[in-house]
Amino acid sequence: MKKEIDQELSLLTELLKFKSITPNDDGCLNYIAMLFVDFETKFIEKNGVKNLFLKKKFGDGNHLCFAGHVDVVPPGDGWQSDPFKPVIKDGYIYARGSQDMKSGVAAFLSAILETDDFDGTLSILLTSDEEGDAIYGTREVLKYLDEIGELPDYAVVAEPTSDIKFGDTIKVGRRGSINGTLTIKGKQGHAAYPNKCINPAHILATKFNEFAGFNLDNGDEFFEPSKIVITDIRGGMEVCNVTPNEVKIMFNVRNGMLTNLEKVENYIKNLYDDYEIDLKISASSFPFITSKNSKIITNLSKSVEKISGIKPKLNTAGGTSDAKYFAKFGVECAEFGVVNDRIHSLDERVSIDEYKNLCKIFKDLIQNFN
Repeated sequence: MKKEIDQELSLLTELLKFKSITPNDDGCLNYIAMLFVDFETKFIEKNGVKNLFLKKKFGDGNHLCFAGHVDVVPPGDGWQSDPFKPVIKDGYIYARGSQDMKSGVAAFLSAILETDDFDGTLSILLTSDEEGDAIYGTREVLKYLDEIGELPDYAVVAEPTSDIKFGDTIKVGRRGSINGTLTIKGKQGHAAYPNKCINPAHILATKFNEFAGFNLDNGDEFFEPSKIVITDIRGGMEVCNVTPNEVKIMFNVRNGMLTNLEKVENYIKNLYDDYEIDLKISASSFPFITSKNSKIITNLSKSVEKISGIKPKLNTAGGTSDAKYFAKFGVECAEFGVVNDRIHSLDERVSIDEYKNLCKIFKDLIQNFN
């Protein structure tokens, strides 16, 4: 047993040594491909982004894909150790990417390497373009698989989804993201003569409670209410005696299935219908949900509870991820991984116990999937 655990830790520490700052994989994908000599191997490159797809058919059952990214954000200054020389200390491994998300990648690689029998097809989809623009990564691979008729039936993305305790959360979907800029136009004038001005700041203020932090829906079982969140307000010339000619408000809506782009646009236009405004709005990602009765959700939940002793909650909280691309291509998808408490931070680390248990969960999922 000790030898098996050492092999798992060795794989993770090797992955963490690659300086795979997005979108450069730094040879990490080649290293992984060499581990799977009996798998079909396909490198898919576009616009300097490298992706890897590995596949092996064991039987005639379902096609289960494990997916993730090997790219990491820049480490920044101030680390206590070299962020690309993993340090094991007090039950943790310290390195950039240890939580986000090379521990997840190493866990499913270890599980698949130890798999001799599976009633279906196992595949691995890895990209080096998730932390950056995420244009030529997972989406391009899935587009290619769709063209050749080899899309998986189910997918697990090993992002760090656990919240407080390992095993407490499985992501069954993600919220969409709508970005907008509202410009309220007025008439500049002297602050001493407000009746001769049209002050756009005052116009904003009259409806502020119906705009800032306003819930566009009540949410549902899996999605929080879709809320308008103001991210920036600017206007005027930074003087005290001239009213602004216009005020510009930037905002974001993380939307569930009950609110879409058109609903947001219509709400804001109707809110300021009596005034001259300009509204620019677009969706950078769309919400999705995998049914809680899906095979991937029920089986993964059983494996998580069996190994961690915790019945995981199913939710859609947080930002976006590459799971949305699987949903777009009709692949039923779940996300599960270690605790997310130090991603993108100085001295990023992952619990060794969590990592070991993640390996066990993915092994159990594979063994009991079909």
